[in-house]
Amino acid sequence: MEYFKYIRQYVGSRPIILPGSVVIIINELNEVLLQLRHDESWGLPGGLMDLGESFEEVAKREVFEETGLTIENLKLLNVHSGSNYYLKAPNGDELYSATAVYYTKDFNGTIKIDYSESKDMKYFALDNLPSKLTGNDRGFVEEYVNIKGL
Repeated sequence: MEYFKYIRQYVGSRPIILPGSVVIIINELNEVLLQLRHDESWGLPGGLMDLGESFEEVAKREVFEETGLTIENLKLLNVHSGSNYYLKAPNGDELYSATAVYYTKDFNGTIKIDYSESKDMKYFALDNLPSKLTGNDRGFVEEYVNIKGL
């Protein structure tokens, strides 16, 4: 059972802190890989930490599960947490995310979409991101662009 589901059995929908990772995957054309979610928003591949995992292990596991890609040479961009990362899910669950944001250009494999989590995967130019890119993920990509001076 996923850790957050285990915790929810005891705390219900009250606020909890959920650590996780997302990855900015950049291809040879300097485009970022995004996934189209079932709510019609775009986002970075990633997910929540399970017991015993490091942030980097979460990043590698989630990217593989969601995209079929194996990633290496992750570079930590930043860790985001605090009151700006509060979320109330449509089902009423409340959470504060603590998200490690990584980036890499080192990946192998062929994209295989996990349709239980995504409707599509696509690369986008860093200066032409989709309008429905989630707020936090848009900020993460913009931070990457600013740090890299792109």
